[in-house]
Amino acid sequence: MAAEDVQKPTFVSARLIAGGLYHDIDYARLQLLQRLAAYPRVRTKVAPDYATPGFLDGADCLVTYTCDVVPDVPQVDALQAFLDRGGRWLALHGTNSILAQNETGRWFAPQDDTGFMALLGSQFAAHPPIAPYRVHAVNPDDPLVAGVGDFEVEGGDELYYMRLFGDIDILMDAQGQGPARGFVEREWDAETRWPVLYRKRVGAGEIVYFTPGHRRSHYDMTPLVDYYPHQENGAWAVPAFNTILDRCLAWAVGGDVPAQ
Repeated sequence: MAAEDVQKPTFVSARLIAGGLYHDIDYARLQLLQRLAAYPRVRTKVAPDYATPGFLDGADCLVTYTCDVVPDVPQVDALQAFLDRGGRWLALHGTNSILAQNETGRWFAPQDDTGFMALLGSQFAAHPPIAPYRVHAVNPDDPLVAGVGDFEVEGGDELYYMRLFGDIDILMDAQGQGPARGFVEREWDAETRWPVLYRKRVGAGEIVYFTPGHRRSHYDMTPLVDYYPHQENGAWAVPAFNTILDRCLAWAVGGDVPAQ
């Protein structure tokens, strides 16, 4: 067989948006770039938000780890077009957040008027205090979670209480943890179960949203405070979280989802 007849691996053009407030974005960016770099056929362009002109042009997949970073209407249209033509979008942690404070300092989630949250399938509303919680496999046969089963987020993370939009396929969920102290929407039913991992079809493409992954270090709460006394590692130290995250990244780049 001639060299030119050898089947060449398909090149994958990836995009990573990592930016925003009140999280150790540097840590998440590095983690995600290292994992994407494990795929020799993947090349990744990085941005702090959705504003770079033409950022999604030619992209096969998009990974987002943000907090309070929301695209405008033309940028939402670009996301819609990316998905319509078959793009894969792995949305992580605070991608679905808009944050504001009222006159008493309580946090709330303003209404989205760009269409972004409707496209994504959810909007963050509040979370209870960071604490351990148990994640349950709703669809244990899905390749992203097969063999993982239920697991405990032992060190704690932000369990998202959310507004949901459209049809989503929930793969994993968790039971509410009671009041969201510090939020305008404080009272939540502790019996309600909330999506932790879901899929959403959009056009020829798909979104996978995985909500754990909180990370905050001492200098991530500026300008609210100069030094934050706690180190919050979230689910990053939990083996099951990392297994699922690696599978989600494999799905995003169009590769085989590794077995447990």
